[in-house]
Amino acid sequence: MAQSEFKSVRTGFSRIEALPIIIVYAALIGTFMFTAPGTFLKYRIYQAFLSTIPPPLILALGLTLIVAAGEIDLSFPAIITFSGFVYAFLFSKTGMTWLPFIAAIASGIAVGYVNGILVAKVGMPSIIATLGSQFFWSGLTVILSGGLAWNIRAIREEFIHKVFTTRVGGFFPAQALWAFAVAVVLWFILNRHRFGEHTLFIGDNKDVAQVMGVNVQRMKIKLFTLMGGLSAFAAILLTLEMSTYWTTQGSGYLLIVMASVFIGGTSIFGGEGTIVGTVFGAFIVGSIEAGIVASGLGGFWTRLVVGLVLIVAVTLNIFITKRGGGESKVRKSVFLKGLKKEAEGKE
Repeated sequence: MAQSEFKSVRTGFSRIEALPIIIVYAALIGTFMFTAPGTFLKYRIYQAFLSTIPPPLILALGLTLIVAAGEIDLSFPAIITFSGFVYAFLFSKTGMTWLPFIAAIASGIAVGYVNGILVAKVGMPSIIATLGSQFFWSGLTVILSGGLAWNIRAIREEFIHKVFTTRVGGFFPAQALWAFAVAVVLWFILNRHRFGEHTLFIGDNKDVAQVMGVNVQRMKIKLFTLMGGLSAFAAILLTLEMSTYWTTQGSGYLLIVMASVFIGGTSIFGGEGTIVGTVFGAFIVGSIEAGIVASGLGGFWTRLVVGLVLIVAVTLNIFITKRGGGESKVRKSVFLKGLKKEAEGKE
């Protein structure tokens, strides 16, 4: 194969979204199939992944947009706790199912909106605003719930439980379908809608974005509000699946979700985000512990392997992008090109 043909093939592969992460995931599952064939060559382990990974995946999808805009959100574990409590409390007191659903989503949206106001209007750094929000809402929820778990097993007989947690065809968990639906919608928003291009533009350079006509404050408020709504939705899926609410639900998601986003290839510096990468990143993180245990190693190896996978995935992503001549989505943005044409026309 001629060198020019090799370069064109390599460039073509580099344009496949999240290709390095897909390669890492395939290699990881292949390794587990070899080291633990009794588990990873059977369907039940994948069914388990499809029922447990959707809540952190939905959180990671929302966080991908936040990080792509150059911000961070540390409050989603508290929103999981708070919105889950809102749903469990209202269901226990009223016996209704959809009213608590709406109220729980609204509670997450409200928390996200407040976060957005603190960041965009007040000017507070997002890491401080959302860290404070995390402490406040988790503390408030413990006070409201009395620190007690709530048993809502009666929800299993309701239609809403079947809508969100049934096994489609007796195998495929419905919550996975909902998570994939969220991923598809956010992919189109990030890659085919002006909202996504504004998000990447802000992450690349918010000052230039402001000068070019992007309402940075409004965009940030929308992003944090969306994150709050998605966090509440994840809380509902988690609460319905377990049919129980507890005050610590979501507390272990912070590092898992952040690792999923960064393993997926979203730049911590902003201006670059990948929904496909986040999906595979979430499945990588969600399957590592099970694979390690099934392979005969202790669960304490999990963090070591997650750290190794993170380094390998990011390094591979940088290598393929640079070698393949990849460029930032912001630089090839239709929106940015349109703004440049407008600026040139005015001159």
